[in-house]
Amino acid sequence: MVDYQRHINIAQLWSTIKSEARQDAQQYEQLAGLLERTLLQADSFAEALANILAHQLVMPPDMQQVTAWQGAIGAIYKAKPQLIAAAEADLLCQLQSNAAIKDHYTPLLYFGGFHALQCYRLAHDYWQQGELPMANYIQARMVEKFGVDIHPAAQLGKGIFMDHAVGIVIGETARVEDRVTLFQGVTLGGTGKGSGDRHPKIRQGAFIGCGAQILGNIEIGAGAKVGAGAIVVQPVAAGTTVLGTAAKVLNNKTGGKYEESSWH
Repeated sequence: MVDYQRHINIAQLWSTIKSEARQDAQQYEQLAGLLERTLLQADSFAEALANILAHQLVMPPDMQQVTAWQGAIGAIYKAKPQLIAAAEADLLCQLQSNAAIKDHYTPLLYFGGFHALQCYRLAHDYWQQGELPMANYIQARMVEKFGVDIHPAAQLGKGIFMDHAVGIVIGETARVEDRVTLFQGVTLGGTGKGSGDRHPKIRQGAFIGCGAQILGNIEIGAGAKVGAGAIVVQPVAAGTTVLGTAAKVLNNKTGGKYEESSWH
């Protein structure tokens, strides 16, 4: 994660977002309508997030369906305030850890990784309630819209930082704890086992670099770091850093010779 810290007052986060959006709406005529519709008309962070996600989930644009989704998402947020707490933690993680962000509303309004994560949270809630058609629809839209595929049954904590996010795949029985960083192209996948607990468990504070493939029901310990492009099929202890890839021939039907090379 980027060595960068910004002091954020959570109690003033929403008022700060609206103040910045209002200033930019006055300065940039081309953005005024968007900022007004998504942020300035909203009375709360939850209302703004429901509005933003509703527009992402409807295809093609249909205001009647957008309104229906806004109502449904808003009702979920009202009944499950922990989802908003998790979304705020995700946003704070973006703001505190990403030096490229210069204001407080950009991730909320524009970042596909943040949006995909909040779509997953909605899909997970529907999945837990047994409303699988709704969960599956949201997952499908998440893949189409953001290039992120998180199974609704997977368990993700809060304060997750999905930087760039495109190409992230998280399987059904995966678990990702709080304050984990996942870069683009990460797979938390299985090894071909047909059923049961078959996906990785990523403990709090772990860092998974871009393109890393973590396969099977293995644990990546708290604070561990997996380097970019690594293929991991064995557990990684807490606080450990692992790098590199390796492929080993299991059988060779051609009769050719194969010499295994060392790798680090």
